[in-house]
Amino acid sequence: MGGCTNDIIKQLQKAILPWQGFKSLSINTNTSSRLPSFLHQALATSCMHEILSASPEDIAATNGFVTALLSRIMPPGAVYAWISSSRTLFPPALKMFQLEPDQFIFIDLKHEKDVLPAMEDALKCERFATVLGELRDISFSQSRRFQLATEQSKVTGFILRHQPRLLNTLACVSRWRITSLPSSTDHEIPGVGFPRWNIELLKLRNGKPGAWKLEWSANHFKEIRENVFLLPEEQRRKTG
Repeated sequence: MGGCTNDIIKQLQKAILPWQGFKSLSINTNTSSRLPSFLHQALATSCMHEILSASPEDIAATNGFVTALLSRIMPPGAVYAWISSSRTLFPPALKMFQLEPDQFIFIDLKHEKDVLPAMEDALKCERFATVLGELRDISFSQSRRFQLATEQSKVTGFILRHQPRLLNTLACVSRWRITSLPSSTDHEIPGVGFPRWNIELLKLRNGKPGAWKLEWSANHFKEIRENVFLLPEEQRRKTG
């Protein structure tokens, strides 16, 4: 009886989403071998994603992770919009993740309230592959406008929320939290290793939350499990 009830609830949830204005998610099949499986399954395109950060260190980790992500899921030469009232990204650092600063249009505004309309307009522009907006607070209704805009334009959007006053529900497909991890060097050689992140998927529409550890090395994400790296599929074929 319980299993039957759960099936009915799942069917109702899927039926309600289109009534709310949400279309089926678009998965980029070209990235399946370039991302760990959990990222490929959770990061649908043509929709909105939310990433949380609570400290300056987390902000830096989030910026590094999301730019590395863009280099793997978007085509070469893609154009991006980065909108904020107090930009935290250091453009020359983009080169570390195989992106060029001139691929980005940085829109620096005086007040955070101006970020909302600017981001909505950018999400409607089909010339952008991705629009990223640094926002502290945003209402559900505004996030729903963003989501509907992405479904029309096929642009992928990221809301980078730094120290939100209220962790309210948004109309985003997923909610993430990124924190930095200590790097590691081979054979305990002194120095700075490759960037590492703790990735928490807090919410995923029609999916399951989870947590993972990743390292960015040789222009790829490498999943860390008990100090063992899991290489992307394309690298496993080369080294196998």
